[in-house]
Amino acid sequence: MRFENVYFITGTAYAGKSTMVKMLAEKHGGIECGENYHDALLPKLDKAEFPCLTYTRDLVEWRDFVVRTPDEYERWVDGVSKECEILELRILEGIADKGRPVFVDTNISLETLGRITDRQHVLIMLAEPCISVSRFFDRPDREKQFLYQLLMAEKDPEKALENFRQCLMRINSPERNERFANSGFTVIRRDESRTPAETLELVERALGLG
Repeated sequence: MRFENVYFITGTAYAGKSTMVKMLAEKHGGIECGENYHDALLPKLDKAEFPCLTYTRDLVEWRDFVVRTPDEYERWVDGVSKECEILELRILEGIADKGRPVFVDTNISLETLGRITDRQHVLIMLAEPCISVSRFFDRPDREKQFLYQLLMAEKDPEKALENFRQCLMRINSPERNERFANSGFTVIRRDESRTPAETLELVERALGLG
């Protein structure tokens, strides 16, 4: 399977991927596949086939989510990414031929992206690893604030919070960042001095949309 009219943005948290996908779709009359767009399929997923994605769907005691070890958390995140790839490819097969460009905030692996599309249709956006850890609870979305409240409800909140930070550090490690940076795809790094419009110009140029 090859995608000719699909543009993929991958990379690290807090790099601006979702914002760029939204802005690209709006400007170019495209289809926006934003962060976690595959969640639309979540209710009907088979737990045996997608154990990582259905973990949070079927979770009864949410405390279990925040007290996992860094090893457990990393295995789960990597498993989620692999399962997301399966769903994303299913979804994209159904919308890629609609006659409109498709812009995707993707979990698809670099290896798979190299097989399914042209190199110029893939962009990597990176933020410094420390940002993903230090700013995790800064966002006002309900999910992150819910997790924060769970951590604060632990018998030793500081210990629980530090353990969760270690989990975040594991999946936002410099090694993972470098893997993206050295993949051979075009890379745009987060720059606080750039406006979203200025970043959009860079993104369009990188994807051949300028």
